[in-house]
Amino acid sequence: MGKDLSKGVSAKIEMRTTVSQGDSTESFVFNEIGKVVYMNGSYYIKYQETYDKIDIPVTFKIDATGGVTLIRRGETTTRMKFGQGERFETSYQTPQGLISLETVTRQLQISYREEPFSGKLQLEYDLYLGQEKLGEHKLQLLFTV
Repeated sequence: MGKDLSKGVSAKIEMRTTVSQGDSTESFVFNEIGKVVYMNGSYYIKYQETYDKIDIPVTFKIDATGGVTLIRRGETTTRMKFGQGERFETSYQTPQGLISLETVTRQLQISYREEPFSGKLQLEYDLYLGQEKLGEHKLQLLFTV
């Protein structure tokens, strides 16, 4: 591969997300320069999303078993886990206090290419607050070092 990913290498990141809630659908695309690190059998893809001039550090962890963790550090830190067909609980700190959310992963696919090293993560999940479905999320993350 030529590059030592254990020290982290710069990467082009393209992140596309679609959120559907009822009849409304919103799509977002981020093109950023980020970093890919390979550590303890997992890939960490790190970049910044910018909303209203605020930079929010985002990390995707893809572990050897194919599980994915998404960590977003804004005013509050969100940590969501995903696994094919799995349901995970996550807590979300809001100014009003801690709320508990659940993710249900409908589809999770990860693929890699060697030259140049790149990866593609496709994820579809539903987000729940208790029994209430808050929305359907589709996410595609592409990275190339």
